[in-house]
Amino acid sequence: MSESIDRFIYRPDVRERHETIVRAPAELVFEVAEHFNLESIPLVRAIFHLRARLLGARYVRMKKGLVEETTRMGWGRLAYTPNREIVMGAVTQPWIGEVKFRSVPPDRFASFDEPDLVKIVWTLEAEPLGPALTRFSTETRVLATDDGARAKFKVYWKKFGIGILMIRWLVVPAVRREAERQYKAESMRYLPTR
Repeated sequence: MSESIDRFIYRPDVRERHETIVRAPAELVFEVAEHFNLESIPLVRAIFHLRARLLGARYVRMKKGLVEETTRMGWGRLAYTPNREIVMGAVTQPWIGEVKFRSVPPDRFASFDEPDLVKIVWTLEAEPLGPALTRFSTETRVLATDDGARAKFKVYWKKFGIGILMIRWLVVPAVRREAERQYKAESMRYLPTR
């Protein structure tokens, strides 16, 4: 488990961690995760669309990879270890329809306390267990900046938390399958032909 995320939110209001074992090198797994298009999974696309509809927001499709898209949306990179881990963070009010994410510099994130917001951090981690064996994990932590935001987030999480969890349940195995597919395809290129 990463200790990097602890620097930014140590005692969260919500913590979700998901992991899987991938039969592919850590570098490849991390690259696949970093560039994975969430909306390549139809059910994830439907969850985003439903959230927008229920909150009266515009539905804007994500067309690029996970890190690039979230950065475009306002998330900031808090920590990065090449080919191993990235920690992304933002402050926001997820209970409003047209949600806006705002990055906070890494050195100010832990102490940030502007009222009526939640701080959110998430990770992508690729831990090598062998030359072609990796533990891939993602963790999300949320911490409200005050009691008012905590109450609003609690209502939001009760309504939308299952959809957020479903996205993780769908994406983690999809990253595993894609990394294993790419590794197998790459390995096949080097098999001798008869």
